[in-house]
Formats: sequence, structure tokens, C-alpha cells
Amino acid sequence: MTAEDYKTGQVLLIDKPMEWTSFQVVNKVRWLIRKQYGLKKIKVGHAGTLDPLATGLLILCTGKFTKKIEAFQAQEKEYTGTITIGATTASYDLETEIDQTFDISGISSEMILETATQFTGDIRQQPPVFSALKKDGKRLYEFARAGEEVIVPSRNIHISTFEITNIDLPNVDFRVVCSKGTYIRSLAHDFGRALHGGGHLSALRRTKIGAYSVNNALTVEGFERQIKSLK
Repeated sequence: MTAEDYKTGQVLLIDKPMEWTSFQVVNKVRWLIRKQYGLKKIKVGHAGTLDPLATGLLILCTGKFTKKIEAFQAQEKEYTGTITIGATTASYDLETEIDQTFDISGISSEMILETATQFTGDIRQQPPVFSALKKDGKRLYEFARAGEEVIVPSRNIHISTFEITNIDLPNVDFRVVCSKGTYIRSLAHDFGRALHGGGHLSALRRTKIGAYSVNNALTVEGFERQIKSLK
């Protein structure tokens, strides 16, 4: 692999670690390429953000392939994760503290499986206030962290698969295949609300984007070792 290869364009599959932002991964990979080849600059971008508390597949494009990012973003995505029933948070995940708890003693496995059927097909979903979506030039999470109320419009999304893979209350494991624009945090929140028991996302891993699988991805450390061996 040469510097010209990266400039012409490469698709890199990276397994994002917990607590890293997607931008930190991009910046690290860009820095490694620049350092290895003595480049002043190189374009690197990602095809779809993962929250800091999520792990899994990030598609990175370099050089001229950054023009393909929108096409990758439009592809269907697969996630696995855990919804914790019985408590809600403002961010719909563990980024913020639990703000309300519920009695879930009346919730059965049958109810959980039946409720899951409500969340497939074309549905309306409201993105979380703690998100990077913009309103009036500001990120929504900026309003949220400042304690300002903001109305977030709902959007049309498509969920082709929502499979409950294990139930060990209060935790419900799942696999979901969904369209661009789907917030799994919102799915967790809405799922808990439909059960009348509250819910928040307690674990998330992106496993696929289109035909690309996290099984073929490198860790950040793995990419660093690889690029140093290629020159």
C-alpha cells in the first residue's frame, strides 16, 4: 500500500472501541496515514456516526473515495444490543443518569415478544434530544446540555428486522436491521414505553453496513500495526 493508494481512495473497516467518538477514530486513522507516509494532508471521513458508548463497524473512506460516503450512509445497517427495561434516561442510553423507574413485575416474555412486532416496517420515530442533529445551526445535544427545551420533529424510518434474542429481565437482548436515520436509542425508549415499563439502551454494537461486516474490520490498534507493515 502506498501514499498514492490512500489518495486515490481506500475503504477501511474499523471496529470502533467503547468511549471513542467516531471523529476520534477518523482523526487517529488520518494521523497514522499522514505520519507513515509523511503527508501534509489526506482526506478521511466516516460513513455514519456511532455514539461514544457504542462499538462496532465504522466505514472510513480515504482520498477520492470520500465521495462515496453518502452511498455507504444510505445502506441498511444491522445492530445488536441490550435494552434495559424499568428505567428511562434523558439521552435514552447510559450517557445520562436514570431519571425515572418503573415496576416491571407484570411484564412477561410473551408481552416483550408481542410488543416487538409493533416495531417493524415503516414507522415514525422521534430522534433523541441528545443527538448531533442540527436545529437553528446548533447541535441538539447543545440545547439538551444547556437545559433548553427543543422540539424534535419525528421522521419516517424502516425497520426490516427487530428480533429479540434473549430475555433476562430487566435486560432484553436484540438484533435489528434498519434504514438510514434510525436511532436505536429511540427504539429502546419507544419499546420500553410500549411495554408501560420504560426502557433505555444499555449496550449497542453495529455489526453490518450493507454487505460490510464488523467480522472483517480491524481495531484501531490492528490498523496501526497493518499500516506500519505495509510501507
